[in-house]
Amino acid sequence: MRSEVLVIARPGRLPHLDYRGGIAARSTLPDTVHLLSTLATPLGGDTISVRVVVEPEARLVLRSVSATLALPGGDHTTSHSRFELEVEGSLDMDLEPTVVAADSRHLSTVTLQVGDVGQIRLRERAQIGRCHESGQGFWSDSLHADLCDGPLLRHHIEMGADAEIVSPRAYIGELRYPADAVDWPLQTAATIVELPAGGLLATWQGDRLP
Repeated sequence: MRSEVLVIARPGRLPHLDYRGGIAARSTLPDTVHLLSTLATPLGGDTISVRVVVEPEARLVLRSVSATLALPGGDHTTSHSRFELEVEGSLDMDLEPTVVAADSRHLSTVTLQVGDVGQIRLRERAQIGRCHESGQGFWSDSLHADLCDGPLLRHHIEMGADAEIVSPRAYIGELRYPADAVDWPLQTAATIVELPAGGLLATWQGDRLP
């Protein structure tokens, strides 16, 4: 199954929403959109594609109703999610975690383009395995972020059965732009990196998501 979602945030108006497949979008506040599953997805072989456009002077808060559970399909074990973000205004994107069940593989890619006055908070969370699950899944995430005048960040992480380092099994990553160290709340367990082009990347890894 292929699921596609388009969200366009415009100043002074409700977001424009278009979707098909197993993912729907609902406006829950004037500047807030929640994604929700209408069918069991992603199974192996499924692709979820989400495009978000935030126009100048617009603000969008993007959330999800529940965690994404990646399961093996009948003929395939690998599913994909692709997020394309174009931010000229302000975007706060913090979806519920992706949980990769045993014998499943989920590959995630995020491409981000931030405009001259764009602002972004992007938080990603993933967990290998459900509670007390003995098998091992695999998850990878690639983040490709650019500003108008050059690159902001290239980041890639893998966890699980096929990763070179199979432990840890849980990950939290958060990108903020623009930001500096004084903007970050006290999180002693996180590794915080100030990016050369501005902004911060904070990452945390462990066995289970808090």
